[in-house]
Amino acid sequence: MTTPAYDFDTRLDRSGTWSLKWEKYAGRDVIPMWVADMDFRSPPEVIAMLRSRVEHGVFGYIEPGPELAEAIIGRLQESYGWSPAPEHFVWLPGLVSGLNIVCRAVGEPGDDVLTGVPIYPPFLSAPVNAQRRCVRVPLLEDGGRWTFPAQSLEDAIGERARLFLLCNPHNPVGRVYDRSELEAQADVCLRRNLVICSDEIHCGLVLDEDKRHVPFASLSPEIAARTITLMAASKTFNLPGLGSAFAIIPDRTLRARVNAVMKGIVHRPMTVGLWATLAAYRDGEPWRRALVARLRDNRDLVAGRVATWPGFRMAPVEGTYLAWLDLRDTGRDLWIEAFEAGGVGLYDGADFGTPGFLRLNFACPTALLVDALDRMDRVIRG
Repeated sequence: MTTPAYDFDTRLDRSGTWSLKWEKYAGRDVIPMWVADMDFRSPPEVIAMLRSRVEHGVFGYIEPGPELAEAIIGRLQESYGWSPAPEHFVWLPGLVSGLNIVCRAVGEPGDDVLTGVPIYPPFLSAPVNAQRRCVRVPLLEDGGRWTFPAQSLEDAIGERARLFLLCNPHNPVGRVYDRSELEAQADVCLRRNLVICSDEIHCGLVLDEDKRHVPFASLSPEIAARTITLMAASKTFNLPGLGSAFAIIPDRTLRARVNAVMKGIVHRPMTVGLWATLAAYRDGEPWRRALVARLRDNRDLVAGRVATWPGFRMAPVEGTYLAWLDLRDTGRDLWIEAFEAGGVGLYDGADFGTPGFLRLNFACPTALLVDALDRMDRVIRG
């Protein structure tokens, strides 16, 4: 099948759009490569859907129609051989909301929630927000490749452990966990009676052609019964500002607990977000394939440049559009400040629970990425 031509080269002016990413450095010559949204236009199929809904002119309360779940299920089946039932879906206004809801729905105040570090910051704050204790399990690095050994998970489980927060594909280290790794983690969770909340929002952004995303809930019926899967179109199709995500919860009791926590507090996703999600899953696959090809090229560009910087290392990015840079061997601190002064804004690894690292978002036009890397090169070489 021929992939249509899409524009990933035009540099878009996002000033004046209330962009969190760009407004952080408003009025300064700083290229923002910190927060995880892309500097590409969303798929034309999604934009066309949004235009249609806006032109209709009525924005009342809605109940998602069956075609939305059907479109998502069809894509999950085609991509991963996984077909959850429509009644398993719980619609959310965002994935971070989902993390916080789940931490409140599972267990009681004072219980333990386990997660591996480094990790996306809301994984560390959501348990605390829910009056739980966040147990940080260090990921292991071997030759630049990060792993989450099942034994490390098991060793961290105490008497009050109730919930395991998993991120796959992993933000920020870029791993796409192998089936064998996930099965080992699943075995621990089954034996130690843990509920799993699996953030799989980057599942459409697997860059390595020999890798395939494996939904945690697809491992076995027993695992599905204790897994809450969080997904959204927002990362893959660049829709984070539209406020739409979903949880897939096969177990009826667990689903009821999540809905009970949400009742009267958590609003439904926005109308435009739900319609955009439909268009993305139903019509956006050709655009997604073209995007992944561009991200793969950008990843390789970043990796090649980082390899020339003394003391810098970059973990292999199997999935996501996020490069995890290890600066511990540079013999220097305050890199994030130096890069900002040199015109590039990055994300401090300390916020992910691991000082000495920086996260770089390479989902932007290649010319803009080259500009940012050139600026970083000048800072590094003095």
